[in-house]
Amino acid sequence: MAANMYRVGDYVYFENSSSNPYLVRRIEELNKTANGNVEAKVVCLFRRRDISSSLNSLADSNAREFEEESKQPPMTEQQRHQLKHRELFLSRQFESLPATHIRGKCSVTLLNETDILGQYLEKEDCFFYSLVFDPVQKTLLADQGEIRVGCKYQAEIPDRLAEGESDNRNQQKMEMKVWDPDNPLTDRQIDQFLVVARAVGTFARALDCSSSIRQPSLHMSAAAASRDITLFHAMDTLQRNGYDLAKAMATLVPQGGPVLCRDEMEEWSASEAMLFEEALEKYGKDFNDIRQDFLPWKSLASIVQFYYMWKTTDRYIQQKRLKAAEADSKLKQVYIPTYTKPNPNQIISVGSKPGMNGAGFQKGLTCESCHTTQSAQWYAWGPPNMQCRLCASCWIYWKKYGGLKTPTQLEGAARSASEPHSRGHLSRPEAQSLSPYTTSASRAKLLAKNRQTFLLQTTRLTRLARRLCRDVLQPRRAARRPYAPINANAIKAECSIRLPKAAKAPLKIHPLARLPLAAIVKELAAQAPLKPKTPRGTKTPINRNQLSQSRGLAGLGGKRGYEGAAEGHRPPRVGASGVPFSANGRPLAGGLRAGPPPASKRQKLNPADAPNPVVFVATKDTRALRKALTHLELRRAARRPNLPLKVKPGLPLRPGGALAPPPPPHPASTSEPIVLED
Repeated sequence: MAANMYRVGDYVYFENSSSNPYLVRRIEELNKTANGNVEAKVVCLFRRRDISSSLNSLADSNAREFEEESKQPPMTEQQRHQLKHRELFLSRQFESLPATHIRGKCSVTLLNETDILGQYLEKEDCFFYSLVFDPVQKTLLADQGEIRVGCKYQAEIPDRLAEGESDNRNQQKMEMKVWDPDNPLTDRQIDQFLVVARAVGTFARALDCSSSIRQPSLHMSAAAASRDITLFHAMDTLQRNGYDLAKAMATLVPQGGPVLCRDEMEEWSASEAMLFEEALEKYGKDFNDIRQDFLPWKSLASIVQFYYMWKTTDRYIQQKRLKAAEADSKLKQVYIPTYTKPNPNQIISVGSKPGMNGAGFQKGLTCESCHTTQSAQWYAWGPPNMQCRLCASCWIYWKKYGGLKTPTQLEGAARSASEPHSRGHLSRPEAQSLSPYTTSASRAKLLAKNRQTFLLQTTRLTRLARRLCRDVLQPRRAARRPYAPINANAIKAECSIRLPKAAKAPLKIHPLARLPLAAIVKELAAQAPLKPKTPRGTKTPINRNQLSQSRGLAGLGGKRGYEGAAEGHRPPRVGASGVPFSANGRPLAGGLRAGPPPASKRQKLNPADAPNPVVFVATKDTRALRKALTHLELRRAARRPNLPLKVKPGLPLRPGGALAPPPPPHPASTSEPIVLED
């Protein structure tokens, strides 16, 4: 009963998704809605997986500094990995959640220098925090509520001086003496002098115009003159005059008039006091934020002094009573029964009971965290195409602490799959390489600028696993989807099961006859035309709209050309104006275009400064040619992009019988050749 009773101030788990970890929240209020449900106003706490990688690096550096200062005992890599799951980041963000989504209690404490980090791993449902996360500004700051406990915060007590030994310390840096208890005055004389000081303060307020407006009555002026500021001034006057009453009274009333002493309660106006009460309601006793957002013209010391004086007024007592009455009307606690419904990610065995999560999972898979093969219950985890799963204990650890017990690459893949902006950390060339408009050749050149060339060399066991576990790997399907990851652990586990059985019947691996390297180089040199060397400084005109010619090998063609159905090559089509069309629908000029070449800058091309990949934009004629093809011809052309495409001759006619006029030139085309210079 007590475990399911949740009160204001408890740290609890909230479940907002069946596959994601629990949310850790602190209950601030429990409110009952109009339809009878209970909502909890909670403070948000964030995990490491909820913040960016740059803030994670900042948290790592803060953790290293804490370990060095507090002299923590050494820990293993697995303990450091699990300790990151116990760290939370406090925030000032509030949200309202249904109380029925509570899944249990936990403990969150402020990290202290005397704490041992390993103790948090020994306790269940135990977390700590030392930094504050701002979700709006995306910043991490140290918590201001740090408890200063430790050797560096202790006072250094000097040795006691012997009798007759002089004090060699600098007396100017020491505290100044403001009152001597061994003074020659009696207590009655001191009280009489304080009464005189109050009377002088009341008379000074009667002479001051601004004070007479704020305290129009004599009673209010006398009450203001009886504050601590008047008493402090009277006692300081006695100390400065050597406890001589005659000199002290003369100091209270100098030649210009009586001395008026005001505190923060008198200096602040009524509007400033209302602003302070509003800020105190919003931020609490966070005086830095109160000064920054509400009272920037006040000093921090003035705000702190006003707060403690304000607590002695009737206004504070009235607000305290109102808050107490409001708190009595709200719920103090709520009972939430234990959640017993099955999780949708639970894998149900196909033989016992059908379920949507049980289908498609291969036998022999291990837990992604502890690599066990036996568990009372399994849960689907990670991206669906990976077919990963967790055992019962690792699933509970994942839901509570937001990670796996052992570090793995799939943990980062599961986190990135749930993040909507998974390309935010990529550079511009890497993000362009993932674009569907980028060709494979341009993508390879683009990535070669920022990455070094590497070679993946398979082992003999990997090649055997490809043949033994062909049904699990599905190589043809994997080749059509190279971007989809392959679960290597599942294939490895299945191969270890099938390999002893397959050892009795060895595989027949036929060696592939490959040509020697010299023969391949000779054939490539024969097929590739030699490019004549251009003298340095000469201009080489290039026409964009010339027909694409084959460059390199015969099997690797450029942009596809169109051929007639009966002839080998059909002549270029001619419009009504007599201008021929190229294969992609742009006007084709014979040879070079007329007109003088434009003046261009001398440029030296650098592979690292190469332009972005070219994107081919389809024109109206190209779309019309596509519509002329049948569905079977389109599929055949997609499977063999290197072969020329055959289309039916003829152009669509207008109602008058004339050929359709050519479309206007593409905006990207120009009437002048482009000149590239070495």
